[in-house]
Amino acid sequence: MPGASEATRRVTNLNANWVAGSDEGDGQFELMIVTEDDQKHVVRASAAAVSTVVALARAETVLAWDPTNRTLIAANLVGTMSWTTAGGAADS
Repeated sequence: MPGASEATRRVTNLNANWVAGSDEGDGQFELMIVTEDDQKHVVRASAAAVSTVVALARAETVLAWDPTNRTLIAANLVGTMSWTTAGGAADS
């Protein structure tokens, strides 16, 4: 996929965990990203970041995780990238 490392894989599962803080603290969110090669990646995220990632995951997008660059890629926001289709051909 263009601009991503060779370690980039499609996301198959995405989980959000909230870890409670002290009684007066807000706690911390973590995202668990599972890729098509069954690798699990855990990243800390703010509540705002989790909200954004959930919105992207619920949209008609294809998510990919690049562990080398620690980048979550959301493809097909507008149009279809060829690497996201079974046949590899881009749709307009």
